[in-house]
This record gives sequence, structure tokens and C-alpha cells, in this order.
Amino acid sequence: MRLLASGYDRITPDGKKFYKEIAELARLKLHVGFQHGETEDNSAADIADIADIAMWNELGTSNIPPRPFIRQSVDNNASRITAMCKRQLQGITKGTGTAQSAYESLGVMQKGLIQNEILNGGFVPNAPATIRKKGSDKPLIDTGKMRQSVTFETVEG
Repeated sequence: MRLLASGYDRITPDGKKFYKEIAELARLKLHVGFQHGETEDNSAADIADIADIAMWNELGTSNIPPRPFIRQSVDNNASRITAMCKRQLQGITKGTGTAQSAYESLGVMQKGLIQNEILNGGFVPNAPATIRKKGSDKPLIDTGKMRQSVTFETVEG
């Protein structure tokens, strides 16, 4: 990669590192959420995996009202997420951060935001039959498995 500006035709090693990390940011993607294949109790007898259960709760079904804990985790924390992105980009610009570390920091943050929203989000209450069945009126919390299953990964894309 060559950059010609103001009579200079060489990029410093720090400049090369910067451009490499910017290219990595574009090459990689961060996925935060749930992995298909993980079941509520990890048994093959379960029909739905945790990703399906999370989707049904996020979007709702004909029997379950939407409880958009993933969307709310972003919407309710947009300024915090933006500030974190800026800090990560500043680290890359200063040469103290990498694309991988930026995505790692963002993944840890977003995982925590989703888990917090599961615990504290203001959602439609459980139906009386659901309360009787699970012994609680707290939406999205039964065994705690869904909250514990929030994960993230950096992938090529």
C-alpha cells in the first residue's frame, strides 16, 4: 500500500500497522447472541435449542408477547456503545489497540448489556398459567440458562 501526500511516498511502520488494523476491522464481524445446538438442559430430548427460545422471546409468537431484550440492550445503551466504539478506534489510532481486541471489548460489553436486559428489562408480565407453571412472574427468567448462554464470537465476514 502506498500513500502519496505532501511529497512523502512511504508509510511508516506505525502507519502500516494502522492500515492493517483498519483492514481487519472491515474483514471481521462481531456476533453476539446465542449458538444453535445448545439446549435448555443439554439433552438430545429437547426439541428447541436456546437460540430458538431466545428468538421466540425476542420477537414473540402467537402465544408469547415480544420481549425484545436484544434490541432493547442496543437501543437503551446506544450512547455507551458509541462511546466504547470511539475508545476502541482511538486505541487503534494510537497503536495500542487491535481490531481483535476492539471486537473482544465490544463483545464483552454487549453480552453484559443483553444479560442485564434479560434481568431488568421492562417486559409484558407472564401470563397467570406461566406463573403457575414456573412459580415466578419474572419474564425471561426460569432456569437462568438463556441468560447464561449469551455469548459472542469474532468471525470472518
